[in-house]
Amino acid sequence: MARPSMAERKTAMRKRPSEVKCNITTIGGGTGTFNVLSGLGKNSRLNLAAIVTVADSGGSTGELRDEFGILPPGDVRRAIVALAEDTEVVRRLFEYRFKEGRRIAGHTVGNLLLTALTDIMGDFERGIEELSEMFSVQGKVIPVTLDDVSLGVTLENGEQILGETDIDIPRHDASIPVRDAFLLGGGRINPRAKEAIENSDYVIIGPGDLYTSLVPNLLCEGMAEALRVSPAKIIYVCNIMTKHGETDGFVVEDFVRVLERYLGEGRIDYLLVNSGDLRASLIHKYEEEGKMPVRLRDRASLTQKGIKIIERDFTSETDYIRHDPRKLARTIEDFASGWVR
Repeated sequence: MARPSMAERKTAMRKRPSEVKCNITTIGGGTGTFNVLSGLGKNSRLNLAAIVTVADSGGSTGELRDEFGILPPGDVRRAIVALAEDTEVVRRLFEYRFKEGRRIAGHTVGNLLLTALTDIMGDFERGIEELSEMFSVQGKVIPVTLDDVSLGVTLENGEQILGETDIDIPRHDASIPVRDAFLLGGGRINPRAKEAIENSDYVIIGPGDLYTSLVPNLLCEGMAEALRVSPAKIIYVCNIMTKHGETDGFVVEDFVRVLERYLGEGRIDYLLVNSGDLRASLIHKYEEEGKMPVRLRDRASLTQKGIKIIERDFTSETDYIRHDPRKLARTIEDFASGWVR
């Protein structure tokens, strides 16, 4: 599907009453969700809600989680940064990591702020609300569940790996594919997350690591049902590169297959796939890490399910292969304006 010209986009936006806002909810975590939100955050025509995973267990996040018994602050912190009014200054503050000090070395300011506010307010969600108000966050940041959950996966050989960190940075034989994923510790959907999905015009899943950023959200009790009954159109932003230990050898259809295992078939309405060229030097760099470009192999198998595929150049012009926030935002704004149906 071709990208509309600037004149066509402006015309489409004018046809939408200025007082009517489009409700968009993102589901994910990590850098992928940050890129989606940072591109959309300045658009006053959008009501944004970010549902983020709380299965993270490594680094500063994991230490604070263990020591203070709070939900993992890392992915929440990134979403707050993405939607803050002055993103650059807030990003530098929130992402500042102490290098010295026996008790604070390795911790980020953002994680410590959220930990402190949770203690002051007596509640993780109220801590998020206070922090969001302090930094003029344009949207809602919502933990997918309020339960203290841990992520696990079962490999094809039957071995189980427990903990998001050990899945994300595998210590096991990463050549053995993941068969399934599960949560320990409950995982009921946060009522605020359910409400956001119910009131959405569009729900954006991804981009992000399949088993450590996306699937943990979908595993929450009540999430799949909420997505199935919601009137929202679901947009899946497929990853540009595979990840060693999670999606080795995957093509676009494999990512969709795994998501449908937890969502149910026929629930993904739109699929965003990168068609931009990748620099050979960057591909070589990623190949050394066991990562490969994700290709679309069998378009017909997806369109037969009713999935509309939108191929555009989504790549950032940096030394990393990732989605460009503005390119993603322009496409999502095409949905909001009514250009893409």
